[in-house]
Amino acid sequence: MKDLKWISIGILTAMIIYALGHMVREDASNIMNSITNRFSQEDSILTIGRTNGSIALDPAVVTDQESLRVTVNIYDNLVTYDKTGVALKPSLAENWSVSEDGLVWHFTIRRNVVFHDGSKLDADAVVFNFNRWMDATSPYHAGRFIYWNMNFGGFPGIVESVQSLSSDTVEIVLSKPYAPFLNTLAMPAFGIASPEAIMKYNEDLKYKPVGTGPFIFKSWEENGEIILERNNAYWSEKAKVSQLVFKTISDPKERIRQLKSGEILIADNLTYEDISLIKNSEHILLINRSFFNVGYLAMNMNNENLKIKAVRQAISHVIDKKMLVQVAFDGSARPATTFVPPILWGYNESIKSATFDIEFAKKLLNGVEKGDGFEIKLLVMEEPRTYFPKPAILARFIQESLAGVNIKVTVETRPWEEVLKRGQNGDYEMILAGWNGDVADPDNFLYNLFSSENAVTGTITNYAFYSNPQVDNLLRLSRQTTDQSFRNSIYRDIQELVVRDTPAIPLVHTIPTIGINRRVSGYVTNISGLEPLNHISLSKEDS
Repeated sequence: MKDLKWISIGILTAMIIYALGHMVREDASNIMNSITNRFSQEDSILTIGRTNGSIALDPAVVTDQESLRVTVNIYDNLVTYDKTGVALKPSLAENWSVSEDGLVWHFTIRRNVVFHDGSKLDADAVVFNFNRWMDATSPYHAGRFIYWNMNFGGFPGIVESVQSLSSDTVEIVLSKPYAPFLNTLAMPAFGIASPEAIMKYNEDLKYKPVGTGPFIFKSWEENGEIILERNNAYWSEKAKVSQLVFKTISDPKERIRQLKSGEILIADNLTYEDISLIKNSEHILLINRSFFNVGYLAMNMNNENLKIKAVRQAISHVIDKKMLVQVAFDGSARPATTFVPPILWGYNESIKSATFDIEFAKKLLNGVEKGDGFEIKLLVMEEPRTYFPKPAILARFIQESLAGVNIKVTVETRPWEEVLKRGQNGDYEMILAGWNGDVADPDNFLYNLFSSENAVTGTITNYAFYSNPQVDNLLRLSRQTTDQSFRNSIYRDIQELVVRDTPAIPLVHTIPTIGINRRVSGYVTNISGLEPLNHISLSKEDS
């Protein structure tokens, strides 16, 4: 019995030792996993190299992509799009409903969400933001709220009232139905900011942004570098990297060098020359966005020469778009026939570009006593844009093309920020302009670019100062019906009217190319070009 007792004790001891050893191994494994996770989640920095810097970080008062590319990571909207930018889904509003007449909207605000400054998100905070955007008399309506103006038709425009019905319910009343309403609220311009931060900083909010998004603003250096840090209290999918760094690298060769060396991990809007330098690199993946933009030549119809339709039509006939694509886009763009991208519903495929015909152009000019030509100025940005990677070469091509019919073009090349301001104020005769789609709705292109409501000095997006009552009526009608088939036919008609009047000339749709280091995983292109980056993770450098 004594021997049996000691045998039992020995077996029990062995079992305990085995169990303890197994636990130690599990703990060791967990520790290693923790270390790995700490690398990926706490010590990883995603650095993005851009050719242009941001203008401001208050999404309500900017229109440029380089600013919005940063702010989509700081702010959340009531509703948002999925990663691809196609399907709507809830964000700060958990759900919503609309009355049968399409005028009264109710939004249920998500609970237990806090701004980066620690203040609470509730219905009153949402109402505060709307009042700031829509009320031109508000002391916090500081800056140019261009997106509000061009989508809602002024201040307050079609929004009659916004009020909180409870701590988590917001009611928005419209004066007329607005079919793209939810799409509009998903635009980056309508990110919800901390009311406390707005009151504290007011117009300086554009330098000190405070939202509820997956990243928190840390710094904006003099060299243009912007640093964001992970928001560990984020209500949704927390960021997998500890920091986002947006670097401005104006020298294209230096940007490619840093992409190849791993100093930056993402570089977008790559040119043909850029691609040729990295296409064989085993460490870099090249991906393309969709055709979701338009680059065009806008002609100010207040000009004594450009107000004549025959003159504008003549100009359209001297621009050889096929040659233009080869010369200014290295053959990597699609000639545009209209202002709606071909991937978007509402695109009118029956419209053809004006034929390249110099003799016909001369005939048009002679018919309005402009055969001897005239002088005109063309405003163009210095820096490359998504839709114009080589703006100087493009401007020279247009200059030489118009010289063929005795139109002498003086090219005014200016920094992008100056071009943007002059564009908004109508301070130009002709301007090279472009539009990157915000949402998958033709209204985002046609209303913004050609509604007479968007030709108000200070907030201009209708750079041609185009005013056609028939087009205006059709644009309004398309906004007030939810029947997409009917809206589709309206937009097709609008495109035909615009092409007939030729207030502007659609030149190209481009396919932006992005270079991504293979350490980056989880990157999904958004058709708008504005991606929240909280779902991206990084592998170790030696993997």
